[in-house]
Amino acid sequence: MEDRRQHDRRHLGLQIEAYELHSGERLGRLADLSVEGFMLFCERSIETDSVMQFRLVPARPLEGIESVTLGADCLWSRPGPDAQSGWAGFQIIDMASDQASALEILLRHLAQE
Repeated sequence: MEDRRQHDRRHLGLQIEAYELHSGERLGRLADLSVEGFMLFCERSIETDSVMQFRLVPARPLEGIESVTLGADCLWSRPGPDAQSGWAGFQIIDMASDQASALEILLRHLAQE
């Protein structure tokens, strides 16, 4: 598979949980993150091409950042071995400027991990 990313993804030493913004449902835990997107270890199967609103929550607040909200498009999805969980890759498609700044803070901390 061709890697078309323009930005390096940071593998996470810091735990970041992903929640659906409106329902509050926990969707899973981030496996990696960049300014363009992220890979999610999912609690349930996520359909490819679905657009979702996320709240990303680090295990501990970083420089006052308790969460980052954004919209993302699921580019691919793979089932896990138990057919309950799985993996999904998301491209960030919508984020307010203050949230982009918060994401940069998270990425800066990940670079230090």
